[in-house]
Amino acid sequence: MKYYLIAGEASGDLHGSNLVRQLKQLDTAADIRCWGGDLMQQAGGQVVKHYRDLAFMGFAEVVMNLRTILRNMEFCKQDILAYRPDVLVLIDYPGFNLRIAEWAKAQGLKIVYYISPQVWAWKESRVKKIKACVDRMVCILPFEEDFYKKWEYPVEYVGHPLVEVIRAAKERPADPPFSDKPIVAVLPGSRRQEVSVKLPIMLSMARHFPGYQFIVAQAPSLDDAFMEALTGAHPNVSTVKEQTYALLRQATAALVTSGTATLETALFGVPEVVCYKGSAVSYFFARRLIKVKYISLVNLVMDKPVVKELIQHELTEENLLRELTLLLKDETTRQRMKADYAALWSRLGERDASRLAAEIIYNYAG
Repeated sequence: MKYYLIAGEASGDLHGSNLVRQLKQLDTAADIRCWGGDLMQQAGGQVVKHYRDLAFMGFAEVVMNLRTILRNMEFCKQDILAYRPDVLVLIDYPGFNLRIAEWAKAQGLKIVYYISPQVWAWKESRVKKIKACVDRMVCILPFEEDFYKKWEYPVEYVGHPLVEVIRAAKERPADPPFSDKPIVAVLPGSRRQEVSVKLPIMLSMARHFPGYQFIVAQAPSLDDAFMEALTGAHPNVSTVKEQTYALLRQATAALVTSGTATLETALFGVPEVVCYKGSAVSYFFARRLIKVKYISLVNLVMDKPVVKELIQHELTEENLLRELTLLLKDETTRQRMKADYAALWSRLGERDASRLAAEIIYNYAG
């Protein structure tokens, strides 16, 4: 059968790649065309648009790049029509994918949404569009079942795919050490606009802790020259590419941007501070629209402040220094956080999420 997958971010590329592998195991004749990244390509998907050309986040950034976004959307529609898939699989990335879903429904296509848009956080009214356009919703967070239930929309919860990914990563042989110093991992994200704002503040910690090596996980979407301009001034700062999990296995603590990386870091058991700073315009609108108490998935799943979140004006060198000092020097803080991480594992469950999602998609397509 023919599958068309759309992922617009690094996390979608990761989960999409595991989904591609599982679909190919279930359907040996699977023909998979996708929007994604290097991981989906390596898994056997034919990538026609890379997520590095799609990663616009925040109100101001979207407005500035609106022409490019609309051009990408038109290309996507024409490509889907030419390909005529048996099923269209949308992976998170709601600003783009919900518009595609609405259009695709009118074309008579079967539509499965894997990894629900965070409608429980903001724009809850989008559930109406989901109910009208999406045939099957496959959720990965435990509280999403109850959220959709109140809208009388049945969904299928498969567990979080990161659990199986990180379990496998932990079982691999240890990697060669990155440094003879204790390591602070720095995960600034994959979007150039955000990294340029946040990373200088995150790396200001390097001069306060000269006995630690600060290692930045460089996203594939960020070029070397851009990263060198941000990291080159610090003698105890280095970068790694495509080795984020190896880095987290060796890290003593981590400074992490909001998003999937906060959950990855927690599942590796690394004490972390969550750092987020966007444009003033984007933050102005976000504050008025977002309804949830937290921005990190760790705190959202646990429904309490497990990890410290430094957001927008709170992300300062002084505040970050205070929080990182606690993580590195206060054993009580470290052990409390690690105990909460153990509870997080239990709450997310031990399901084989990618396999279960692939079975839903395969059976529905057929």
